[in-house]
Amino acid sequence: MQHCRYILLLTFLFLHLFSHVSAAPDDSLVVHFIDVGQGDSTLIEYRGQTMLIDGGRRDAGEKVVTYLKKSGIEHLDYVVASHPDADHVGGLIEVLREVEVEHVLDSGKEHTTDTYIEYLKLVEEREIPFDIVNHGETIDFAPPVEMQALNALSESEERNESSIVFKITHGEIDFLLASDATKDNEMRMVNEFDVEAEILKVGHHGSKTSTSMDFLRKVQPETAILTYGENEFGHPTRRVVSRLNRIGATIYSTYEHGDIVVTADTNSYNIETEKWYAIYDRCREASELIPSCGM
Repeated sequence: MQHCRYILLLTFLFLHLFSHVSAAPDDSLVVHFIDVGQGDSTLIEYRGQTMLIDGGRRDAGEKVVTYLKKSGIEHLDYVVASHPDADHVGGLIEVLREVEVEHVLDSGKEHTTDTYIEYLKLVEEREIPFDIVNHGETIDFAPPVEMQALNALSESEERNESSIVFKITHGEIDFLLASDATKDNEMRMVNEFDVEAEILKVGHHGSKTSTSMDFLRKVQPETAILTYGENEFGHPTRRVVSRLNRIGATIYSTYEHGDIVVTADTNSYNIETEKWYAIYDRCREASELIPSCGM
């Protein structure tokens, strides 16, 4: 009988410890990198406040809405369209139809595609407050978490250059969400702001147009998140992955790991993934670990 009690006590202690470790503390900042295939969608939660940045392609909208509902999210305080490309704004159409949205933030870069026009019409029809993010602006999302737009250039000729890039700071932990910002954008940010961050959402799905070595030396990321799916563009490129390895970043990708969730308190963070996958430390020539890895 005493042996049974001992086993029950150990079981209770184990379950108590497990629940304590697994539960996100009230002060945790939770950032979800949702697997939307070839595109971007990032959900941010802090003390009941919610923000969705991008929604992937049009056909990813249902996945994003399902993910929100499974996460217990019935409404969004902010929806952000980082720039008007279809692989960022397309899925937001379904989100605007199915989820209550309090506020929409936009890059201000105009585009004439049916997808972007439909997104704007939905914002207008639902009378959702709509604002354009200014370069360098601080967003009052969820204090004491700090959020600043390090890039927001609505007058840029190229859509990617107009991308809203957010730096999010929670105590000692920083996230840098690079959207599709170009190398020129990166150098401008380096010259104007402190870009250091523990977690980097790699720019433009690992394209050769972004993620210069000079930029990475300033960011010094511990963790790099690549968001991409099957694609004909060669994303992520071998050179970008090589640079990330050289800087010492641990690489995760939505292609290999599925949905990626980073939970941060003020001085540490942990990462959970939908799929278990060996974290690759280099882009091998045979491309066993990165099927779409190209030059």
